[in-house]
Amino acid sequence: MPRSKVKPRPAKAGRPFDPARRRYCSFCKEKVDEVDYKDVTSLRRFVSERGKIKSRRISGACRRHQRQVAVAIKRAREMALLPYVAAVTGSEAGRGRRRPR
Repeated sequence: MPRSKVKPRPAKAGRPFDPARRRYCSFCKEKVDEVDYKDVTSLRRFVSERGKIKSRRISGACRRHQRQVAVAIKRAREMALLPYVAAVTGSEAGRGRRRPR
């Protein structure tokens, strides 16, 4: 049987960021059963600066808790605890408008 040409990569000690490293769900670490919509400080970590809900791949939440986070964010928005969109700044105010003729 021929030997494979792929060499195993040696582990680098002291590497600050490893993209292949597994992220763990923060809610599972803290043993949280249900995500509360009233806990706005923890929900803000799962919302981007534009106001969008971050995906599981970005947030690192497990499937179960990501669903709960999405529902909790939507409930918090409905209760006006979280904004639907980010506030418009001066540089973004003119974006997307038609040019005057």
